[in-house]
Amino acid sequence: MVIANNIESITAWKSFRRRPLIIAGPCSAETEEQIMNTARQLAETIKVDIFRAGIWKPRTRPNAFEGVGAKGLEWLKQVKQKFNLSVGTEVASEKHVYEALKYGIDVLWIGARTSANPFAVQEIADALHGVDVTVLIKNPINPDLELWIGAIERVHKAGINKIGVIHRGFSTYERTQYRNLPNWQMPIELMRRIPNLPIICDPSHMGGDTLYLHEISQKAIDLNFDGLMIESHIDPAHAWSDAQQQIMPDELLELLSRLIMRVPVSSDSKFLDLLGELRTEIDLYDEQLLELMEQRMKVAETIGKYKKENSITILQTGRWDQVIRKAIEKGGKKGLSAEFIGKLFEAIHQESINHQMKVMNK
Repeated sequence: MVIANNIESITAWKSFRRRPLIIAGPCSAETEEQIMNTARQLAETIKVDIFRAGIWKPRTRPNAFEGVGAKGLEWLKQVKQKFNLSVGTEVASEKHVYEALKYGIDVLWIGARTSANPFAVQEIADALHGVDVTVLIKNPINPDLELWIGAIERVHKAGINKIGVIHRGFSTYERTQYRNLPNWQMPIELMRRIPNLPIICDPSHMGGDTLYLHEISQKAIDLNFDGLMIESHIDPAHAWSDAQQQIMPDELLELLSRLIMRVPVSSDSKFLDLLGELRTEIDLYDEQLLELMEQRMKVAETIGKYKKENSITILQTGRWDQVIRKAIEKGGKKGLSAEFIGKLFEAIHQESINHQMKVMNK
């Protein structure tokens, strides 16, 4: 993909003075006092890399608090000058971009609702044309990798080289323990496609509750994410928005101190030799799996041939239900989760249907 090779400054930006890069601050800018006191505590206790605050807040209902507006940008400007911190905020329109740049905001991010709308992203990209600013792009609210990559491409085509992404999870109608489902495979695939792209995890919006902040943050570190965006407020209980997912600066310091840091590479020759042997073993098993899948699909094609000769439908729901139930039961006894077995056999079943379709419609 063109982005991975052409954004030289992405590689430079990944040379952080420390890892993980920490972006912290309140969900919303509420008052000048709240912003300055939060920034002071974060600067003194944690020395965050970027101070964040929402100026414009896209809310589901019109009667909810939607941010203080442009006057909050003056407070961020004061934070930048007084505490020598880079500052960032979310933008959702051309007007937001112009206002933020006027006040010297260092980092702009495009929210999940906005990144899901190519027209809105293009409007923002056009407003950013020729500007030297860092832009972070949150994943769209729905798990659509191509849509996420499309937003990155639009911003890049506007001449923005300092680009990163924020993984904040995906919305779902189902009730789960998290506010937004992590779906870690999506950012993992994005890393594979664009290796040099900095990726930040937003455990605050993903978890929706301070109970999950450490768990999600550690998972992001284990997956070699480059940074964390965590909401911090001097008085979370009385925050004007998303009170349940914000923590005080000293709590954030304690959380970060408990993170176990990992490194992506090692120079230990003994470890590398052992890892190489185990990976060779994995490769062998993968090859065997592919050979088994090939044989299975040949049997499926033979079944399709007999179904065609006897005018039988491809889908047999009773048989499929039997297969999946048995697989989940057996998989559980082998230490495999029902979720994994379900996804695996759904994919196998769909491929079997595809093979039978070819036979039936020859």
